[in-house]
Amino acid sequence: MDNQPLVSVIMPCYNMERFITDTIRSVINQTYSDWELIVVDDVSTDRTVELVQAFCEDDRRIHCSVNPEHFGIAKTRNACIKQARGRFYAFLDADDLWHPEKLERQLKFMLEQQVGFCYSAYDLIDELGKSLGKTIKTAGVLDYDTYLRNTIIGCSTVMIDTEVIDQVVVPLFRTSEDTATWLDILKKGRKAYPIEEPLTSYRIREHSASSNKLKAASDLWKVYRQHEKLAFFKAVTCFICYALNAIKKRL
Repeated sequence: MDNQPLVSVIMPCYNMERFITDTIRSVINQTYSDWELIVVDDVSTDRTVELVQAFCEDDRRIHCSVNPEHFGIAKTRNACIKQARGRFYAFLDADDLWHPEKLERQLKFMLEQQVGFCYSAYDLIDELGKSLGKTIKTAGVLDYDTYLRNTIIGCSTVMIDTEVIDQVVVPLFRTSEDTATWLDILKKGRKAYPIEEPLTSYRIREHSASSNKLKAASDLWKVYRQHEKLAFFKAVTCFICYALNAIKKRL
């Protein structure tokens, strides 16, 4: 690819020693090489920082810093973004895996189609990294109203072109902070464009924050009512559509 733009990989982490080595390797193994990996640790109590720093010593594209105190996922993701130097932001949770051609395929698509916001389908894996035989498909081109009813976008599949979308700030929610981020972008009239093939493997973990469906649903309701300021009945309608789509997605 001529005139390769720099891609900043945004990776917050907290107590991810079981998974982060494989996740970082999935970045190193990308067929597209002009990237920087920005890891910000949220004061982990395990060996996460030690493992990341070992990668930093071997690869100058990898950068690691640690929050002065435990900030939570949203502030930590914002801390990554503040350090980003690339034109493109690619988001990656510290327990997910990228397919080797993820960055190359997505960047080529975005440059050719001249789009600022892209997401893809993704596969599901278990805690051991074994395939669950399930692919979460995209829902086509998403605008603000469509995404309110179907929060289908997987965080680790997203790439943003900052020459098109000039400000990315993660709202401060315990979970669903990524959903609120995409809504902030889409409500400015932008659209999220899909790549139909899976480019990411999403890890299903029993005790992760996102696995607590009651807390996740509660936070999404807060996004609807407090962040988006939807009227009560519209929020209920969107929430029901979200729930139905979530069930459909897992079947």
